Amino acid sequence: MSGVRGAVEAREPRAGQDDRAALLDAVRLKLAEAGEEPTPARVAAALRSQGRLLGDTAVLGVVRTLRSEMVGAGLLEPLLAEPGVTDVLVNGPEEVWVDRGSGLEHTGIRFGDAAAVRRLAQRLATAAGRRLDDARPWVDARLPDGTRLHAVLPPVAVGAPCLSLRVLRTRAFTLDELVAAGSTDAGTARLLRAVIDARLSYLVSGGTGTGKTTLLSTLLGLVGHGERIVLAEDSSELRPDHPHVVRLEARPANQEGVGRVTLRDLVRQALRMRPDRLVVGEVRGAEVTDLLSALNTGHEGGCGTVHANAACDVPARLEALGSTAGLERPALHSQLAAALSVVIHLARDRSGRRRVAEIHVFERDRRGLVSTVPAIVLGADGDYRRERGWPRLAALCERGAA
Repeated sequence: MSGVRGAVEAREPRAGQDDRAALLDAVRLKLAEAGEEPTPARVAAALRSQGRLLGDTAVLGVVRTLRSEMVGAGLLEPLLAEPGVTDVLVNGPEEVWVDRGSGLEHTGIRFGDAAAVRRLAQRLATAAGRRLDDARPWVDARLPDGTRLHAVLPPVAVGAPCLSLRVLRTRAFTLDELVAAGSTDAGTARLLRAVIDARLSYLVSGGTGTGKTTLLSTLLGLVGHGERIVLAEDSSELRPDHPHVVRLEARPANQEGVGRVTLRDLVRQALRMRPDRLVVGEVRGAEVTDLLSALNTGHEGGCGTVHANAACDVPARLEALGSTAGLERPALHSQLAAALSVVIHLARDRSGRRRVAEIHVFERDRRGLVSTVPAIVLGADGDYRRERGWPRLAALCERGAA
């Protein structure tokens, strides 16, 4: 008998949950048909139409639940509004993670079920003007407030929808703020400023989440205010503190498969806009050939970011990208040798802190192939030391500033 009683008691909470879910679905459908916001009065009216009379507290609970689904980012809104948050990740109804700049932390936020995560992902995709459904089970877009959205639905995402939100700062860090945060030291900060003042062309490299966009925004803020910066990005993320910035953003094809604008298209258009500094937010494809060509035709101080595990891997990475545009290896290395001067590589330590890990210069060997030579390297003791490429880097900065 006790076993039967336990089974019944175990089923009752679940039955209550199912009843609440059915009630929410009915109210949600009623409001959607009328195109109304979930105000307390409208929710109460929708409940009455279902033959349900609830007290004020219960009605307000339903209102809070529905508003979390229909307004902003719902349950994730408090995390996105929290200062210092860089990423919010949802791996399932009970798997919500946040990165406050020191690594991922599990939160106490819970969605009702996988369907609630799916509804949120689809609503955010709609707000970004994109489609997300079974026929198009993933989306990569920018929300109206600048937040970067990526979502994947089952069956591509196994088990439950996955949602990734990258929070963008409304303003760029200053170089002094990066020093205070431990991202670099004062001496290396002066060196970075010298690279900008000398109008050297450079790439910021690193893995995902190492702070490439953050550092690039900071460095662009050091550009003289009499210069014109033209940004070409897949998704507008750079926020340099500069009075003369022109932003160009790529566009996917519409549902009819037309209207696509690629990053390569943007780079070509940017060259016709009299840029003093041409910036490619992230070099990830055939646009590398247009960028290198531009930097070889008088566009000094151009820059961008690129994914790479280490600074020494950047030439191989660019070689692979150039091959997608049909650029042969000798031609790419010839362009690379004349176009770029410096690689600034970022990494995250075990505590999650993002730091400038090394600065390299490009060097061409007798075969005509380009490699990188370390000039400044972050040691295990946390101090920077000068390496073999330091004299060349110092000479480049002095020659450019002269």
